[in-house]
Amino acid sequence: MINLPNCPKCNSEYTYENGNVLVCPECAHEWTSESGNENSEDKKIVKDSNGNILNDGDSVTVIKDLKVKGSSSSIKMGTKVKNIRLVDGDHDIDCKIDGFGAMKLKSEFVKKI
Repeated sequence: MINLPNCPKCNSEYTYENGNVLVCPECAHEWTSESGNENSEDKKIVKDSNGNILNDGDSVTVIKDLKVKGSSSSIKMGTKVKNIRLVDGDHDIDCKIDGFGAMKLKSEFVKKI
């Protein structure tokens, strides 16, 4: 009997092969055995306004003035932000901006340096 990996979604041990695809009968998840790292399928790719792929630790520049909720000031165009972190959600960049502190930004309003 062939040892097949457990389902990456529900960790079920009752997986089976259907051609070149592995199938879980409990949650109906399908994946290929060549994928190796199942987390690579689930990882979201975040791109800046120019289409460049962003990674954790990158530096970006704000491309337009952004109003800050609850503050009378705004983040000016050209503000450089260092050491960004990518997060899930509507605002996909988590960072610290000098003069503002912790902030969440949308990737469509920044460009990679």
